[in-house]
Amino acid sequence: MSSSEKSSAGGDGIDRRGMLKCMAWVGTGLVWGVSGGVATSRVFGQPAAPDQKPTFTFVQISDSHLGFARDPNKDVAGTLKQTVDRINALPEPPAFVLHTGDLTHLAKPDEFDACAEILKGVKAGAVGYVPGEHDFDGDGNKEYLGRYGKGTQGLGWYNFDHKGVHFVALVNVANAKSGSGDGGLGVIGAEQLAWLKKDLAGLKDSTPVVVYAHVPLWAVYEKWGWGTRDAEQALDLLKRFGSLTVLNGHIHQVMQKVEGKVTFHTARSTAFPQSEPGKGTPGPIRNLPAGKLKSVIGLSTVSYIETAGSLAVVDSTLE
Repeated sequence: MSSSEKSSAGGDGIDRRGMLKCMAWVGTGLVWGVSGGVATSRVFGQPAAPDQKPTFTFVQISDSHLGFARDPNKDVAGTLKQTVDRINALPEPPAFVLHTGDLTHLAKPDEFDACAEILKGVKAGAVGYVPGEHDFDGDGNKEYLGRYGKGTQGLGWYNFDHKGVHFVALVNVANAKSGSGDGGLGVIGAEQLAWLKKDLAGLKDSTPVVVYAHVPLWAVYEKWGWGTRDAEQALDLLKRFGSLTVLNGHIHQVMQKVEGKVTFHTARSTAFPQSEPGKGTPGPIRNLPAGKLKSVIGLSTVSYIETAGSLAVVDSTLE
């Protein structure tokens, strides 16, 4: 794993009438496992079947927004710490944790420091990162790259292999413009696409691939920027693989779509929820009923298990 991990509108290439497998507003905690090239999952806290012991597990967390201090969560550091506690309570430590962006709220050094201080307590082999748009500091992403850019390319993209699975970390927030008329859709860009093509060229079609980035690679809701403008080009490069899982954050809620051999999954935030696509406005839901915050924030835990089944996502609550 990289050393950095340690320390067009509508043009997404996805049939939006395809199967929307799951959209959950309550619950958190998925244990993902990978074995024999197939990713599967189980409810957080539920033991794996005796004959389905995973080759390894990893955890995805997202959108921690250290520095945010308003309703509905004035203690985002506290809920991130609780998330770390849940990870550390897993029966077996995950091989690694992947954070899919927006570690901070304003990309300030002290916010990065606070996030790093909490995540250093994770009992896992490593922690890998991709930036969210909130992690860009307006100065060429200097603060983020100074902390997590070692061993990466461009503005922070990289790859690694773990027990036969190829992981690709993409950065699709560098050129997103909120005033572009498309809500600030994510952009991968020509340079990164060329790198991706080269990276994938030597892999067999049977290689399991996991791609993770901040903004979804399918069009969840373009008007709010919940999609990636040039995702279709990336997916064209990836579609030959028999097992492809795409993990994202950004929208602060669990949504899953299965399209052919591809499973798309967006993670819940550890800080606060956002509205369902097209309902209300994007941004923090500030009028949550008392005591409901922990039921709409959390993590996903991923197991890689040898099975003929496809990815299945079920959530349980953080509480």
